Amino acid sequence: MSRAVKYLIAGAGIVALVVIGLLAYDVIAGSGGAAAGSGGTAFASTGGFDPAAIYQKSYSGVVLVQSTFAAQRSGLGQLGGGGGQALGSGFVVTSDGTILTNAHVVMENGVKAKSVTVSFNQGKDQAGKEVKATIVGIDPTSDVAVLHIDPAGQTLTPLPLGDSNKVAIGQWVVAIGNPLGYDFSLTQGIVSGIGRDLQAPNGAVIPNGIQTDAAINQGNSGGPLLDQNGNVIGINEQIASPSGSFSGLGFAIPIDSAKSVMQQIKTTGTVKHAFLGIEGQTITPPLAKALSLPAQQGVLVVKVQPGTAAAASGIKGGTGTKVIAGAPITTGGDVITKLDGQPLTSMEQLAAAIAQKNPGDKVTLTVVRNGAPQDITVTLGNRPAG
Repeated sequence: MSRAVKYLIAGAGIVALVVIGLLAYDVIAGSGGAAAGSGGTAFASTGGFDPAAIYQKSYSGVVLVQSTFAAQRSGLGQLGGGGGQALGSGFVVTSDGTILTNAHVVMENGVKAKSVTVSFNQGKDQAGKEVKATIVGIDPTSDVAVLHIDPAGQTLTPLPLGDSNKVAIGQWVVAIGNPLGYDFSLTQGIVSGIGRDLQAPNGAVIPNGIQTDAAINQGNSGGPLLDQNGNVIGINEQIASPSGSFSGLGFAIPIDSAKSVMQQIKTTGTVKHAFLGIEGQTITPPLAKALSLPAQQGVLVVKVQPGTAAAASGIKGGTGTKVIAGAPITTGGDVITKLDGQPLTSMEQLAAAIAQKNPGDKVTLTVVRNGAPQDITVTLGNRPAG
C-alpha cells in the first residue's frame, strides 16, 4: 500500500495523551465510562437504518481486549518500564466463548501477548468486568486471531456473521469498539469501497477489504463492522491517514475470510495460505520505457525465493540492476502479464489473486521472457509462517 497505514490498537500511554488533549479542548464533558447504549436517548433512523437499535442489539457482544506484553512495545504502544499493554476490540461469535479480534492486537513482532483479558459492557452487573482470555490461534497473514473465554458465569451475546460477498458500496454500516480508550463507542457511515487490497502486519496482502467512512481510530482494531441488519460483515483493522487519526478512510477484513481462518484455527490449530514465492515490481508505462520492457503493464519478477512454487516452475528472477531516478531497479527477470488468462496491472493484484487460492491449486501465469510470451503452470505452495 502506498498510503500511510495505521493499525488500530492503542497503547495505554498514547490513549492518556489523546484524552488529555481532548479535555483541554473541552470536547468531552465527563470522565468517560461506558458509551450510551445501556440507556440514553436514541437518535432517529435514516431510511430504515437505525444505529441505536443495532447498538442495543449488539453492544453486549462486543469486548474490550487488553493485551500485556513481556517486553517494551515500540511505536504506537510504547511505554516506559519493562512491559507494555495494547488496547483493542473484539466480538463474541459463539455461545461457548469464541471471540474474534485482530492478530496485531495480541501479537507483536511475532511474539504472543503474555496475557489477554476482555471486558464486557453487559449491564450493571458485568459492566467493566475483566475476564481472562486464552489465545486459541493467531494468523498474521490475515490479521485474524481467535480467543476463548470460559462461558461459565458469563452472559454471552454472539453476534451474527454476515456475508461479505454481498457488501455493496453505499450501504449503511456501524462500527462498535473502543477508540482511544472510549469504551464501547458507536460510529456510523457507509461502505465507501470494496475489493481493497489491505496489508497484513507481516506484509501479506489481505484481499477484498471493505472501505468505510465510519469513524474508526486506534482502539477499534478487532471490533465489528456491522450492516444495517446487525450482521458482522468485517473486522475493523486499519486506517489510511497522514496524521494517524481518523480521516474518513477506514478498512475492515471481510468476514468471509475471517470465518475461514477461524474454522481452520479451531479445527487444526494452524492456517494455510497459498504461496507463489516471488518478489515483484509493478510495471508502469514510464518504467516499461526506461527498461525497454516487452509489456506496458504487469509484474517484473525481481527475485524468486528458493524452494517455492515459483522456483519449481522455472520462473526467472532478476539478473542485473539499473538506476532510474536515483533508485536501483532489478532487471532481467520474467515479466508476468496474466494470471489464468486475466491481465495483471500490479504486484498487489497478483498477490491478492494468489491469496484467494489454496495450497495445491494450479494457476497459469503468462510470462514474457526474451521477448516471447509463454504459459507456465504453477502448483501453489503453502505460505511460510510469520
